[in-house]
Amino acid sequence: MRRRFWLVSAVLVASAAAAAGVWFITAPERFGSGEVDAVSDTGGDVEHGKLVFAAGDCASCHASPGQSDRLRLGGGLALASPYGSFRAPNISTDRIDGIGNWTAKDLANALLRGVSPDGSHYYPVFPYASFTHMRSEDVRDLMAYLRTLPAVKGRPPDHELNPLFGIRRFVGFWKVLYFEPGPIAPDAAHDEKWNRGRYLSEALAHCAECHSSRDMFGGIRSSTRYAGGQDPVGTGFYPNITAARLGDWSEAQLADMLKTGITPNHGRVGSSMADVVTNLAMLPESDRQAIAAFVKSLPTRPTPNP
Repeated sequence: MRRRFWLVSAVLVASAAAAAGVWFITAPERFGSGEVDAVSDTGGDVEHGKLVFAAGDCASCHASPGQSDRLRLGGGLALASPYGSFRAPNISTDRIDGIGNWTAKDLANALLRGVSPDGSHYYPVFPYASFTHMRSEDVRDLMAYLRTLPAVKGRPPDHELNPLFGIRRFVGFWKVLYFEPGPIAPDAAHDEKWNRGRYLSEALAHCAECHSSRDMFGGIRSSTRYAGGQDPVGTGFYPNITAARLGDWSEAQLADMLKTGITPNHGRVGSSMADVVTNLAMLPESDRQAIAAFVKSLPTRPTPNP
């Protein structure tokens, strides 16, 4: 009898320890006091924040569907995925339905850590795995710009997810596998133009989020990064943008496509890339040239099977 008691006790202790370990591993991690000091609620550059907003393609997801004003950020766009349908949130300045009560640090936690003001994980359909590489001053300036935009009332419908994926705490496991927070350090082996292009492509424009294939857990397969991938609902395919597909494009032609949407063979980009071009066309020409320089330097990778 005593032996059974100790066996049961050992099992309970081990289970409690395992549960505590899971709870610790999956805990959302926010910035502590004194971190990201550059992210303040004062001194933001609104005009620069407007460029950050454009480079980040923010309006494409967060503008209210069914109307033409790309700066009415009431959310609601349905984003289909193998895990269910997500809805882009309201990020307007409305204090009840949007982010009007957020601080700049709240925005930093969302973009750089994937954590909401109430301490919950965001689902990685919000591409914070790329945004985490943003510079603190860009987050500050983005918030300054967002505060100039109109308030939009109304909250989008809730996500409609498979019940298993409805448990946000489980996103902590995804972060352990795929989330590498922190800024991008300049690469001394390349010039300033290339490093600027890398920052724009990898962090702000989050190009790899679409132009890559994903594994069963939704993480980018490193062997297919920038080599193209199936869209989330399996009805289309994002193109390979390494030299395997763009090898005969010049940097100038690629930079021009990012402004006009016209390809070297006189075609025109469509689907979600048309929105990307609308946004990138707002950037300085030097930024589009920098993106082109970085993309043209990508190693050749074969296009994965759909």
